[in-house]
Amino acid sequence: MSAIRHCQQFFIDGQWVDPAAPELIEVINPATEDVCAVISGGAARDIDRAVDAATRAFRQFGQSTMDERVALIEAVIAAYENHYDEFAEAVQLEIGAPTRLAIDAHAASGLRQLKTGLEVLKSFQFRESIDGSIIVREPIGVCGLITPWNWPLNQIACKVTPALAVGCTIVLKPSEVAPLSAHVFATVMAEANVPPGVFNMVHGSGDTTGTALSAHPDVHMLSFTGSTRAGSLVARNAAPTIKRVVQELGGKSPNILLNDVGLEAAVSRGVRQLFVNSGQSCDAPSRMLVPRAMIDEVSAIAARVAQAVVVGNPKADGTTMGPVVSETQFNRIQSLVQRGIDEGATLVFGGIGRPDGLKRGYFVKPTVFSDVSNNMTIAREEIFGPVLCIIPYDSDAEAVEIANDTPYGLAGYIQGQNMTRVTAIASKLRAGNISINGKAGSLRTPFGGYKQSGNGRERGVHGFAEYLEIKVISGAETD
Repeated sequence: MSAIRHCQQFFIDGQWVDPAAPELIEVINPATEDVCAVISGGAARDIDRAVDAATRAFRQFGQSTMDERVALIEAVIAAYENHYDEFAEAVQLEIGAPTRLAIDAHAASGLRQLKTGLEVLKSFQFRESIDGSIIVREPIGVCGLITPWNWPLNQIACKVTPALAVGCTIVLKPSEVAPLSAHVFATVMAEANVPPGVFNMVHGSGDTTGTALSAHPDVHMLSFTGSTRAGSLVARNAAPTIKRVVQELGGKSPNILLNDVGLEAAVSRGVRQLFVNSGQSCDAPSRMLVPRAMIDEVSAIAARVAQAVVVGNPKADGTTMGPVVSETQFNRIQSLVQRGIDEGATLVFGGIGRPDGLKRGYFVKPTVFSDVSNNMTIAREEIFGPVLCIIPYDSDAEAVEIANDTPYGLAGYIQGQNMTRVTAIASKLRAGNISINGKAGSLRTPFGGYKQSGNGRERGVHGFAEYLEIKVISGAETD
């Protein structure tokens, strides 16, 4: 068994500091069920200290020049690259990501967010003139950032980067389930000589540390990624102080296959995309909508793809899917799979229990259900695991109706050959991000959802806008 890491300090005002009142939290390696690290939860006093540091730092950093912030992000990128392998190792330990996924997706995503944000900053317009008035975009102030466990580095970097880029100061509360990569990120910020108080990090649970941060009167903006249930609580906590709240929440995304599509490629692509990261992605295409006449063929292809998934030790060569993140998540998935069986869906592949040969760890069978109706529990609730629901439809209009019949609206997928038909369907889907034939947006395009999938946008100039206030100066001489 590997040595237990001790990460019980917080990063506040440019220094590693002890908690006001230590509350030890064990971090579990989901592949082994062993304790891999110990952190401390933060109390309201720790959040107060971090927010105070960020408030003082904003007085100067909020007035920094774009060139100064470009140089700062370049230094962060250089430090990140120096710790790249450590990031991948931390993600593998805390969420069980297979080696190639940890290196090529998780660690890479944080770096890509930083580099893309830097390029956006270099051409961003902070001032413009309209009808003789000067329009100025100014940093909003102290930003509270609460990030999830499923893509920890991507979500930290996609919030920290625009905040730094426009001149905000930061208090980060990473997930207590996956805090190790955040700890490395704080080390990177220290090595990049980010000015004291500009970046602060306090570990802890959502109920205590997250509540203290979201309710704090001196936090001007709160960016949260997580479940819709938790997002609702964050919004309530933030409401009395009228702070801006940006949320990226849950999803139950439809993947519409049209009757002119090449089934082998389309089904394979959809199933593999769902299974990435053990199905733990908010925009995963978890509902596959197919013409009724094709459902048997689609189910057979999906079963073959699922059968080819190699579930096991994340460090082993050839593993393509690791465990889900926790016992809580494992039990929830098992319960929902059983609900699918009980409610009459056809179990095509997978099911209850661990895959054969795996006696320990939170490993879930890649699972495919067919003949699912959209009112079944497995079609309504976000499972957040490798469970596919194949739903039949009889017309394009019905496919759109089924796709939109969900409280969520984060993403949608359409696969077909006739672009006039495909784009007509895309225009009718109530979701923030639509991918056609596997083509996704870049890191410069906005990401976010409709309905209970959240509000606001991340990435690119639209993501920058969430961290800015707009001031109009009229009567002065314009540029």
